[in-house]
Amino acid sequence: MTPLDVISRFGPHGGTLTSMLRSRVESRGAHPFLEFAGSSLTYAAFEDKVARVAGMLASRGIREGDRIGLMSFNHPVIPLTLFAAARLGAVAVPVNPEFLKEEAAYVLGHAGASALICSPDCMDVAVAATQGMDHRPWIMTHGAAAVVGASHERPDFEGELERTTLRITDDHGRADSTVILVYSSGTTGFPKGVMHCQRTLCLSGEAFVARVDIKPDDRMLVMMPMFHMNAVFYSLAGTLAAGATLVILPRFSASTFWKDVAATQVTHVNTIAAMSNILMRRPRSEFVAGHCLRTAYGGPFSSEIYRVFEEEFGVPTMIEGYGMTEIPGVFSNPVHGRRLLGSMGVPSRHPDERLHLADVRIVDDEGVDVADEVAGNLLVRTPLVMQGYYKDAEQTAAAFDGDWFRTGDVVRRDASGYYWFIARSRDIIRRRGENVSGAEVDRTINEHPHVLLCAAIGVPSPLGEEDILVAVLAKQGATVTPQQVHDWCREKLARIKVPRYVAIVDELPQNRSFRVEKFKLRSRTRELVDAAHDFEAKPHGAP
Repeated sequence: MTPLDVISRFGPHGGTLTSMLRSRVESRGAHPFLEFAGSSLTYAAFEDKVARVAGMLASRGIREGDRIGLMSFNHPVIPLTLFAAARLGAVAVPVNPEFLKEEAAYVLGHAGASALICSPDCMDVAVAATQGMDHRPWIMTHGAAAVVGASHERPDFEGELERTTLRITDDHGRADSTVILVYSSGTTGFPKGVMHCQRTLCLSGEAFVARVDIKPDDRMLVMMPMFHMNAVFYSLAGTLAAGATLVILPRFSASTFWKDVAATQVTHVNTIAAMSNILMRRPRSEFVAGHCLRTAYGGPFSSEIYRVFEEEFGVPTMIEGYGMTEIPGVFSNPVHGRRLLGSMGVPSRHPDERLHLADVRIVDDEGVDVADEVAGNLLVRTPLVMQGYYKDAEQTAAAFDGDWFRTGDVVRRDASGYYWFIARSRDIIRRRGENVSGAEVDRTINEHPHVLLCAAIGVPSPLGEEDILVAVLAKQGATVTPQQVHDWCREKLARIKVPRYVAIVDELPQNRSFRVEKFKLRSRTRELVDAAHDFEAKPHGAP
């Protein structure tokens, strides 16, 4: 069965999540769609529950265009609310559940959220983050009802759903309706809200069927966070497009990964370099033989990761790809064909070759196309491109050259047509599969009363990708220690943004505009790492 055979077995859809789901319900209604914590929802049961969630949201005042915050670890509430929002023409706004008050307050305030659905363990942050908003959203928990302070009990999602009598069956969303607002770290230090429409999600899911060869009886494991583009545009949308089954884990657990893989009989998983590196280094006693996993998508993968997963773990197909929140899944190595270690692959294709997914250019600083084997700036033209940055026309305009999206990445194309990532031209640090804004880390540390100036850069990580190093210059007459800087960051930033290395320096290189010249710091990476305090180093003598 080819990828085109897979998506063609379902009736046509109108480019909305509602129409795509219904086309799958018609022939796969009794087949499991979502599985979580031992429970299961068939396609038909999921569609019915979406109608009730949409009714519940509508009865609470949610209308077309309203934004609904989702602050939770992976849970069926997230896809249920996303599809319900799509049906109403509303917009889902996933929020990192590990955000602290200031980070969550910025995202929810910038999005103008009318509602916030969160897990109980996020409630304290959610309440604190929304207190200063001009139009404070109503808050609802899923799971057990949460009590904040002495008497403020919040409505419970499941309880509210049981009491709801209204069912919304009509599709009020359109293919070009914004359905999700994903906040991605920006070079200004403030996250940018990336807008995607329903058509993009549908196309991305169909493209992912081809990218990893998903069949209707396959089972996709999602452990990547569902506030992240990967889990929604690839795992969730790809599973729906194939009429397959999505197995949801709350989060990645290295120690139980193989046990979970074997127990759930999953065939596909999406991962990142850091996760694969961690699994490769775990005790082999945790590995469970006899699993069904045959494909892992993500990367970048080292040759050792390839070897260990194929030879020791029995996962025959490792696929590296490339995408951004703004342009999901525009490159990948072919699942059936030549896969080049370390390569971004080739431009992705839709199962239906009539639907062209990606045109690619590599240009110099003057916008002139360069020859093969010459590094340049990557431009992409694709129907998967974002609609723009929410409430930021200036940044949206700057991101495009006509209808070509400026990725901000430097790549090269080899003579055989494969693309290779070289570097990022923006102030973004890629850590554990997340984009961390160096400017945001700088801004946070510069607020410390004893800090005059600082600069955060990415340095190579033993787990792949990068770790964060900050070089800190104290105010004249003041003293600041690495521990104080680290503690400050832990109080104000999500864990993923807290620097691993802190180096106290006597000076920082600056240009005539008094901006730190980070490229000069990057040229001294080894020196700075050696001089810094490493907050992830094991104590002397530890095993």
